[in-house]
Parts: sequence; structure tokens; C-alpha cells
Amino acid sequence: MRKLTLLLCLVFACILQMNAQQYVSTEPSNKNVILEEFTGRNCGYCPDGHRIANQIMRDNPGRVWAINVHAGGYAPTSYPNLICQDGQTIHGGFSISGYPSGVVNRTTSSAIGRGEWTSVATQELNQPAVLNVAGMAVINPATRIATIDVEVYYTANSAQTTNYLTVAMLQDSILGSQSGGTSNPEQMINGQYCHMHILRDVITSSAWGEEITPTTQGTLITRSYTYEIPEIIGDPNGVEVDLDNVFFLAWVSETQQGQATRPILSACEIETNIGSDEPIFPYITGVEQIAGVSCSHTKEVVMTMKNGGVEELTNVKFEIELDGEVTENEWNGSLQQFFSEQITLQIDVPFGTHSGVVRIVEANGAPYDLEQSFTVTCDEWMDLNVTGEEVTFTLDIMQDKFGNQTTWEVTGYNGTVYASGGPYTMLQGSTATELHREEFTVPANECLLLSIYDNVGNGICCAYGQGYYQLKDADGNVIIDGDGEFGSEASHLISINSDITMSVTTADATVLGPTEAIVGGSIAGGTPVEVGVMYRTADETTYHEATAASVSTDFEVQLTGLAHSTEYMYKAFARTGNSQIVYGEEKSFTTEYDAIDENNGVSCSIYPNPSKGVVNVSGVDIAKVMVFNSLGQLVEVIESDNETSVNIENLSGGVYFIRVMNNEGNATTKKVSVVR
Repeated sequence: MRKLTLLLCLVFACILQMNAQQYVSTEPSNKNVILEEFTGRNCGYCPDGHRIANQIMRDNPGRVWAINVHAGGYAPTSYPNLICQDGQTIHGGFSISGYPSGVVNRTTSSAIGRGEWTSVATQELNQPAVLNVAGMAVINPATRIATIDVEVYYTANSAQTTNYLTVAMLQDSILGSQSGGTSNPEQMINGQYCHMHILRDVITSSAWGEEITPTTQGTLITRSYTYEIPEIIGDPNGVEVDLDNVFFLAWVSETQQGQATRPILSACEIETNIGSDEPIFPYITGVEQIAGVSCSHTKEVVMTMKNGGVEELTNVKFEIELDGEVTENEWNGSLQQFFSEQITLQIDVPFGTHSGVVRIVEANGAPYDLEQSFTVTCDEWMDLNVTGEEVTFTLDIMQDKFGNQTTWEVTGYNGTVYASGGPYTMLQGSTATELHREEFTVPANECLLLSIYDNVGNGICCAYGQGYYQLKDADGNVIIDGDGEFGSEASHLISINSDITMSVTTADATVLGPTEAIVGGSIAGGTPVEVGVMYRTADETTYHEATAASVSTDFEVQLTGLAHSTEYMYKAFARTGNSQIVYGEEKSFTTEYDAIDENNGVSCSIYPNPSKGVVNVSGVDIAKVMVFNSLGQLVEVIESDNETSVNIENLSGGVYFIRVMNNEGNATTKKVSVVR
């Protein structure tokens, strides 16, 4: 990980508190829900509780959070010890007669069984809340300091004059043992159980929260916490606290535990960011391969980059290494602190699964060193050469006795389902079979995925009848011959290659103003699955891709966010299902000059224009001079007093814009040419 200076906690606190009510909504809303689930690794029925809690969260995204509290007789101290002191305190505050059990928004003094969680959660979600809660946490990975800001806004009066705010840290993806883990297969990974949303620590002074008051309608309460995240929690056999998998929850209870009432009034997950006091600190939150049917070695992965530094990110250079081969890439744009950008990368991948690394090597022109590993897969396909624009196939499926377990599907490059079938009937006789013949037609130059499924996982064969499947072309030739011993799924990729020649013509552009243009093209011959345009500025080497909303013979794409007064190069393209790309001729257009503030009451002279070295600015009541490049990026700011000189010797040749601002805030912008 990149070396960082220590986090200046007070700086972050000031930044996050400059304006009141930055995060929380003032609009009335219904309650959100905290489900505290009392569980343990030696509890054989607890994975079923995890499954139910996961489903409740999936059904109510962003409104329900489960907290797994490991305590009691079924929670061992062997590794991984998931017990924490605050969890034991919370566990001891409720009457618990069995595991798994839990409390939903602390509406009961006794924990209830997992069969009741869904109905109680639904009741709570439909109740109006008297408050909203929200916040932000910033974690410095070098110091492990989390700066947490929480806001509570009362949209109505609370029944109690004092309420209690709790902030807790949870952790996902802790691998370890779990009795009965196979009953919740979605959390089984290579024979280990993946423990999720585990309570690790309570940040507030008490496990039951700390006092907040007043609790009347219209009150805004803010709290800030500086918390050093421990490296290990649990004694003995503690578990590493992985910064990539921690998150924070905040909730407000009406009263403390042990009093007459205790319900949670509402809750939230606090937005969590990685951050630093350094000006430049980009980091990668993930690199994922784009799923889909593909008959090409060129694969697309999406890298999510976030700005954790103080300064705006405008340029990042990075390398991609796969199997020892390194390619260079560059991103240009505008990314403010704590905002993220998804960058699509194209990588040539041999057959099989491969490990790769993305490295950020430069940010905003300064050297940088950060890397993120990823995996990418290229499945093998078979090539089928055909004539004409479409081809007809016949699929024979010989089912076994349990045809009700069998389904199949034929999918194309862009997700089009060309054909599907099943489930079939269950037959009489222990080894009975029955043939099903299906016919379907698909366009040529397509990539097809044929998938056969058995929902029990024992294929279509053997003890229940000797089933099989075959795919044949229009002449009856067997292309795929599969037996029934495939377990849960058998799949085959087919690249259908036609002799049809497709051509693309690039249409003339229509410029709509300084930042928008309409471009497009037309297609002749063949059946593409995707059409669009590739475009770049005249001084760039890398194209950007913009796809049309639908595939048609004539298509248009509206480009937005362009730089004003800039020449763009573009060409239309069409992509077939087997990843063949045909381009039209390259053309150009130039966006209009942005004349905003051109004549806004500022009197000044800018000379010489064009210039080779120095531009002079003179006028009356001038306060500031700003220089922008042709992409609208600020390259220099000069505080002025009526006359100043702008040194442009270090600027490359091209068009620049000088904006002159007076002491009243009015501005005028002039275009200046720099010649070399």
C-alpha cells in the first residue's frame, strides 16, 4: 500500500462540519430496522437464521441491517473468535431462550425466533419515524484512524426528552468454521463459512448508546468521533480487522436498555470512505470482469477508482499486467474528493483463468504507487462457418426420469435469449427416457452460449435413465454431442462465422453548441448486435465509445460533456455477436466557442494574441486572472491589480481561454492562441 503521512483528524473534522446538516434528510420518513441476531459458530441452526436475515435485507435494500452478535454458549473462543465485549453486553440485556434468535428494533425484551423476524421487521418498516440519521466515516489506511460524523434530525417530537445514539463497527467476509454451514450455501467458500455483518465494536461511550437531547421536532444534533480501528479484535484467537471489509451503522434508541421501553427509532449505514490529508490519493475499490457471452479474447473489466485525497483528480496513468505482459492506460476527467469513477478496460486474455494486476503509476502528474489484483477468464469456443445471414439449429434432449429438473437456454452476445425449454415431465419407471426435439434460428456472426441445467445437480443420466443432448445444424450434422453426466450445468460457446460482408458509413456530425453534438452512421449487410461511434479530441490517441440506444440501419448518438472550441475525430462502428467490429471512415467536427460572460461589464485588454511567450492583461478593477486549456481545465490563477502578465512559455501550443474577473465578481473570457 502507498505510504501516507499521518491523518490530520482536526482537518477532516473541519471539512466535514463546515456546513450544518450535510448528510441527514429533513423530510419525514418511515423507520429503518436493526436486526440484532444472536448466533454462534457452534450453533447448527444459526446458518438458517443468517439466510433469513439476508433475505430480509435483500427485500428491503438500504432499510434493514442485520448485526450478528456472537455471544453465549454456542460462541467458541477458538479461531476465529468473533466475540466482542460490547456484543456480550448487548446479549446480556435480553432474555434469550434459544439460538438463533434476535430482536428487531429492540421492540421486545426477549429475543424472538427466526420465524418471526420478517413479520416484525415489516411492521417496523411501515411505522413513521420521528427522526432521520445519517453520516460519513473517513478511514486513513496508514493510521487506521476513522473520523466519523453523525447527524440526527427530528421530524417529529420523541416520546422521551432524552434519546440514545449508538455507532457500531461491523465486519464482513471473515472465513471460519460454522456448524450447519452447508444449509446456507451462499456463504460457503471452499469449505469454509463466510461470516458476514459481525459486530466488532461499539464506538459510542456505552454499548447502549450515549445521550442526545433535545428531542423535539426541528432539532439537528451532530456528533463527531475519532476512532482508532484495532488491528485485531477478540481474545484469545482474535481476528484481523480488515479495513476493506468494515462498515459503520448508527441508530437512535428511545431509552437505554433495562428501562420500561427501549425501541430503536431509526437507523442508517454510514457512508464510508478511504481518505488522507494528502492532496493526491486515488485508490481502487474493485476490478471486475463484465459478465456476458463472448467469443473473443478481448475482455472488458471495470475498474472503480475513488478519490480519497483533498485535491481534485484530473489525470491518472495506470498499467495493467497480465501473464507478464504490461499495457499502459490513461484516464482524464474531473473527480472530486470521495467521488468514484468506473473505468472500462479492454484486456487480451488467453483461454483459461488468469490473475492480473492494475497499478496506478501517476496521478495529476506526480509519481504514484498503488496496485489492485484481479482475475479474468476467457472460455473456449468452437468456430462454425456458415453462409447467409442466419442459421437454423436443432437441439435434441433425451431426458432421464426426472425431466422436471431439466431446463436449457440459448443466449447471444448481448443477452438475447434465442430459445429456451423445460422443465419437462417426470416419467414413470426408474430409468425411463423421452426425446425432446427443439428447433431455433439465430443470426450469423453471433456468439452463442448453449446451457443445459439440472436443478438437483445429477445431470440427465445414469441411475435414472441414459439421457444425452445433441446440437445439429440444418443439414443434420452433429455439432455438439454431450452425454448426461454434467452435474448441475453443461455449457458450450459457439462462434458463428458468416461470409456476409458488413459495411459501415459514418454520417456527418451536427454540432449543437459548445458541449454537444449528434453523430451516427448507417449499416449495410450483416446483422450487428451493437452500433455506435468512437470519438476523441484531435490531440488524443485514445477513443471513447458511445453506443446507440438501439440497433438499426441508420442510427444516431448524442454526445454530451464535450469541450468547447475543440476539434473532435469520430467514426461509426458496428459490432457483431462474435466480436467482429467494422468501422466507417473517420470524420471530424469542432464544437462552438463558449461565449458565457464574454461581455459582462469587465473592461480589459489581452495582448498579444496570438502569443509565443507572454500575454499581457490590463484593465480597471481587475481582481483575478484564470487560464483554462481547451478541455476547460484550470491551468493557472493569478491574483491581479489592474495589470498583470501571464507567462505561457511552458504551455504547449493550442487554444487557451483567459478569464478576467473584477472585484464585483463579474468576468469576461477571451480566446488566446499559443503558437510554437
